[in-house]
Amino acid sequence: MIYYDILPSPVGNLLLVATDGGLKQILFEDKNQLENIKDNWSKEPIKLKPVADQLISYFNKERTTFEVKLSPEGTAFQQQIWNQLSEIPYGQTRSYQDIALAINKPSACRAIGMANSKNPIPIIIPCHRVIGKNGKLTGYAGGLETKAKLLEIENIDLTPSKEQLQLF
Repeated sequence: MIYYDILPSPVGNLLLVATDGGLKQILFEDKNQLENIKDNWSKEPIKLKPVADQLISYFNKERTTFEVKLSPEGTAFQQQIWNQLSEIPYGQTRSYQDIALAINKPSACRAIGMANSKNPIPIIIPCHRVIGKNGKLTGYAGGLETKAKLLEIENIDLTPSKEQLQLF
């Protein structure tokens, strides 16, 4: 059985999807959520309450880690990348190059970017913490504005410092 609920959040409504095996997906509002809801899914807010409560605590800056059973579907490589993303601490960022070096595949930046973009459980698997090597925001399934908001929640400031702005 597949369960779902819709959680209002500071980054728009989130469609939460789970089975008894764990959380399968978090979809952002702009992904036409209602079209994603299948006829055989059951709206079960009580089943998703632990996930919703932890996300609400995160948005309120009261939680920095999640204790949710996850069950994302993906290839072995995608799973490897998502596991690596889960190692990025709250309030920190990594570049695609950092991830590539961490998995001993220094030339895999593009493949890592693709795996990152397929992350079915954003926020909890923190793909928003991956930025360009130049320190700039890069693509995000929920949009760059959402990515910036999530980083702001974690007190990550990506505005250039005075030193970065000075050329000489």
